[in-house]
Amino acid sequence: MHIGYVVKRYPRFSETFIVNEILAHERAGVPVEIFAVRRVNEPYFQSILGQVRSPVHYISDSTPKAEGLWTALKDGAKSLPGFWDNLERFRNEELPDVLQGIHLAIAARKAGVTHLHAHFATVATTVARIAACFAGIGYSVTAHAKDIFHADIDPLKLRPKLADAKAVVTVSDFNVDYLATTHGFRPPHVQRIYNGLWLDEFPYSSPAIRPKHIVAVGRLVEKKGFSTLVEACALLDAAGQEFTCEIIGDGPQRADLAQRIEESGLSDKVRLAGALPRPNVITALQSAAVSALPCIVADDGDRDGLPTVLVEAMALGTPCVSTDVTGVPEVVKHGTTGLCIEQRNPKALAEALGAILENPAMRERLASEARAMIERDFDVDQNAAYLRTFFSARAATVALRRAAG
Repeated sequence: MHIGYVVKRYPRFSETFIVNEILAHERAGVPVEIFAVRRVNEPYFQSILGQVRSPVHYISDSTPKAEGLWTALKDGAKSLPGFWDNLERFRNEELPDVLQGIHLAIAARKAGVTHLHAHFATVATTVARIAACFAGIGYSVTAHAKDIFHADIDPLKLRPKLADAKAVVTVSDFNVDYLATTHGFRPPHVQRIYNGLWLDEFPYSSPAIRPKHIVAVGRLVEKKGFSTLVEACALLDAAGQEFTCEIIGDGPQRADLAQRIEESGLSDKVRLAGALPRPNVITALQSAAVSALPCIVADDGDRDGLPTVLVEAMALGTPCVSTDVTGVPEVVKHGTTGLCIEQRNPKALAEALGAILENPAMRERLASEARAMIERDFDVDQNAAYLRTFFSARAATVALRRAAG
């Protein structure tokens, strides 16, 4: 088995779950190649990237002029069996996607890749589908949230990508149900595998004696619900609750949130910390009495699938308060592993945060139950091994065919 991971951009600051998955395959001795189909446009990188040993290939997304186009086609015909017949199959696809598919197929065959796995059912899967056909191998896809929920998703473009995949993986039971009811794809073709953590990196510690500090982590975008958190902090302050709050992350809502904090008179209690390196985020989560992530369904339909930061906080022993959006209640089980409230409800959020801040015994109980669940369901080595079962059957077929010439 030799796996090719296909992603839109690599690396991305917020997509540590992909890096964790690749590292788990590497620990299992499975060779991996990483293919990115767009250029990186972020100035920050996580230190965990330094652990990855798999080669990274950037597939050019520039569209050549006529001479370059013919060169690409000739390279494809020379390297890829059945090239012209397969090219006809994709006559209605966008030319840049087809060209990237050709380049990716050539690179994958040269590297000995036996299966492609794409993250997000967007352009990465579009290119992986084309490349897999040209290379004569299979592909699978992990669907997350924006790639299936967003208002701009065209079902006519999404469905062929899911239908042709050897397996569709998604990150919550909620997503499994959504893909069944909305697009007609059901188990066993669709399987839920949670984004896992390398648990050694997230040691548990009791939250019982931590200071009354709230931490929130995520991009400063509408779906994270941080404006609701600021409203809840204003209610806590008005009620005389002792607390501080730190919001870690960056994004287009930063100016709006800063204005809300100032207008609410919370500048001495609520701080926008900006984007921080992963070790600093872990330290911040370990130092807080409670983690808040009041997710909402944004006006454009965008929403989180199952935010990784909730899993990270729970692993570290930090009780979580979140909302009943998509797959969140699967991990934040109200009263058992955290407190789960309705979205867009600052009063309920303030009450939940206040309850946890004032009750060390509740913090201890919620954190202990949450850690047990994380160890059971979110071990990345265990979940990556399960994912490889979807790769292995097709990969074995390809390897035998290549060995036979």
